[in-house]
Amino acid sequence: MLRRLILGAAVFLSGGALAKPPAGGVFCTTYPSAPACTGQQPSCNYCHIAPPQRNVFGASLEPHLVPNAARPLSDGDFAAALPSALKAAETEDADGDGVLNLVEIQRGTFPADANSVPVDTGHCQAGENPQYDVCHYDARFAYKRLLLDFCGAPPTYAQLQEFSALSADDQRARMDAELDRCTQSEFWRGKNGQLWKLAHPKIRPVGSLKEGEDPGTIALADYYDDYALYAYTQLDDHDAREVLTAKYYVRRETNPTRYTAVPTLPTQAMDELHRAGNMTSRWSLLYFVMFSALPRNAASQAYRAYLGLDIARQEGLFSVPGEPRDYDHAGVTSPGCAACHATLDPLSYPFRNYEGLSFPINPDAPWGTYVPNRIEKRFPNATPIITQMPETGYLFGQKVNTLAEWAEVGANSDAFAIAAVTDYWKLLVGHPPTAEEHTEFVSTWKRFKGTHQYRVQRMLHDLIRTEAYGAP
Repeated sequence: MLRRLILGAAVFLSGGALAKPPAGGVFCTTYPSAPACTGQQPSCNYCHIAPPQRNVFGASLEPHLVPNAARPLSDGDFAAALPSALKAAETEDADGDGVLNLVEIQRGTFPADANSVPVDTGHCQAGENPQYDVCHYDARFAYKRLLLDFCGAPPTYAQLQEFSALSADDQRARMDAELDRCTQSEFWRGKNGQLWKLAHPKIRPVGSLKEGEDPGTIALADYYDDYALYAYTQLDDHDAREVLTAKYYVRRETNPTRYTAVPTLPTQAMDELHRAGNMTSRWSLLYFVMFSALPRNAASQAYRAYLGLDIARQEGLFSVPGEPRDYDHAGVTSPGCAACHATLDPLSYPFRNYEGLSFPINPDAPWGTYVPNRIEKRFPNATPIITQMPETGYLFGQKVNTLAEWAEVGANSDAFAIAAVTDYWKLLVGHPPTAEEHTEFVSTWKRFKGTHQYRVQRMLHDLIRTEAYGAP
């Protein structure tokens, strides 16, 4: 199984839990062609169960890391020692699955998991099937699957017979036409359709708090606006990055479903200058900022939902020197917390002046708005240094002065493209990309970012041509 191997690693050694930011970069310098290093770097879980506890692969490296030196190693000593430790462990089989560590690194499987092993792709493992070309791309299989995935109904017998009689070129053209037709369907773009399913973990709806259509018992915000913006950015020839960067809102009309970009909505209050797509919708700020002075939850949700990086799983750690500062006295400088918060807190600072919930309601600063000097106005005495918290933060180690800059950097990153294509891969192929699917997956997300300029509709035509999608 191909693990999510993401930007920036933290490695922890015996003698204390100390972040080692060089780890991911050193690993990828040592193995530049490894699948773990294509647009990303290994997460902490490559060597750890939960820091400081090492997994079996991490434990196999420890004896080779300057054996007689005092622990913890400095960043410099660690970075210097790691390549030779990796090389020394190449001929070992850390997880006992019969595959050497080096082979697993090169093939994209996980050297600490005995259930993650390279598959011999030269031999079909699925047996025989008289209807399909098993283990190879079969256009008839892909055509049937496409109609189910995008239109919600299989082809009729007559349709399948007609498709089978076409030439290979005409079959490809028919599939392209059917994909474009089906993505106009209610099954794909309508309320609770396939696109809305993809949006669920990003929006995290709570029915009891919903206002507008289908209101809850405590109507506070209408998250259907968030679904509308997400769906709009995924459809037609729209730019998927605008789910993070849009300065507009989207109005949804029904029967049939249509999405239209508009400058304002009665359910939204954010001024245009401070909008950053769905990160600054009224629902997102209400639900993820709420009463927080330092909105770590809002930052971690955006990082996870749109960039595919889950800090709770030690993914995407990119420590900022001098962090964390612990402006809110949450205890984040303790050894067990500092490694993650050295990334998380700088991610959160640009959310500083975005208002979540406030009681009593302030008519001059309603929730879902940008409030200059929000901390000074709302939390002036929360801690002795709370008002020193900056609005400038860091994303992937890059300085961002505002949340709008945060959104631009994130939306233009490899992480965004990887996360977006992974969403569709899981929806349509049925699982995250495996090690055997790595080459096709990388080609798909790179073309999505480059050739297709973040247009989902174009990327989907690539995805339905992959062997991962079309091989029974």
